[in-house]
Amino acid sequence: MKYKHILFDIDGTLVDNESAVINTWQQTIEELLGKHFEKDELNFVLGIPGITTMQRLGVDHPEEAFDLWSSHFQEYRSEITLFEGIDEVVGILKQKQFNLGLITSRTRDELNNDDALCRIFHLFDIAICVTDTVNPKPSADPIFAYFEKTGAVPSETLYIGDAAYDSLCAANAHVDFALATWSDGKKKISCKYELGKPSDILNIIK
Repeated sequence: MKYKHILFDIDGTLVDNESAVINTWQQTIEELLGKHFEKDELNFVLGIPGITTMQRLGVDHPEEAFDLWSSHFQEYRSEITLFEGIDEVVGILKQKQFNLGLITSRTRDELNNDDALCRIFHLFDIAICVTDTVNPKPSADPIFAYFEKTGAVPSETLYIGDAAYDSLCAANAHVDFALATWSDGKKKISCKYELGKPSDILNIIK
């Protein structure tokens, strides 16, 4: 068995929260900047840290502004669900005794306040959040932090994500990357494996 450690991104990979995230950004930007963005104009916010998005938007005091975003996000929590089949696949991986980790651009509070993710969160051994390293994705630092905590090595590690930041993070850490396309099958992102549905993960680790 080549892989011993399987790492997952969360948003767009394990949980379907795109609608909730976009709605929250739309509301927050209007409040902070007085500007209206159409939903399809906000796709750039997906997969990157919220404070980074605030900085790109030129918002003053981005950390305080992101606190406002987090407050608004609570209004949309009920829209978040696990992708179909994810809970079953993660359960099988755990039964097969893989070491499971989370590499995410979420803060620790965001991680702990997700009603959908909590259904499978206990199956993961370690979660590395955006606040756990100096440099977030696409830097390799989050995966390196996982290595430091577990003793894992790149050749035995697979990272599964849905965004360019995930692909770059894996490449910078010299680990294999599997692209999850079940949230958007039209992605053109560098990867070793392309996954059309969660159960495809099981074909990689046979």
